[in-house]
Amino acid sequence: MGRLIYSMITSLDGYASGPDGGFDWALDRGVHAFITERFDDVGTYLYGRRMYETMSYWETAHLEPDQPQEGIDYALSWQKADKIVFSRTLAEVSSARTRIEREFDPAAVARWKDELPHDLTIDGPTIAAEAIRAGLVDEFQMFIGPGTVGGGLRFFPDGVRLDLDLIDEHRFDGGLMYLRYQVAGA
Repeated sequence: MGRLIYSMITSLDGYASGPDGGFDWALDRGVHAFITERFDDVGTYLYGRRMYETMSYWETAHLEPDQPQEGIDYALSWQKADKIVFSRTLAEVSSARTRIEREFDPAAVARWKDELPHDLTIDGPTIAAEAIRAGLVDEFQMFIGPGTVGGGLRFFPDGVRLDLDLIDEHRFDGGLMYLRYQVAGA
């Protein structure tokens, strides 16, 4: 039985993507290595179209001549996992081990959590909002950047109350904070 984990980099004012859709306040090398370590055992990534298009970079990133070792390690970890993209508009995928589902089906996601022997992540604030509203997310991992962006897509959707227990934290030299929460009582 796997857990569904929602993990994103977020600004201090709570946005997982800024007004332009990007998250350019993102990573340094130490954070990247930390993320690879935390997610190396994830067996399935669930994405919306926009997040998949961003993450599909990792399909060939290990081949870039100036790619640092942290990037190579993450690329190889990402490539070994299955990817499911929820999109009505994406015609085809550009990475191995990837399939398209046309609709987000909470019952299917619940079934995957029960049947798969590994954890799943749901990445991207829009698709994660659907999973949060359906009560499917077991764990939240926030990488909170030391800045504000003033708008965009929020990490947590409006209108949802969650009681969470802090189970891990880490501070990075550059001021980024990692906070890991599980749903209270889980």
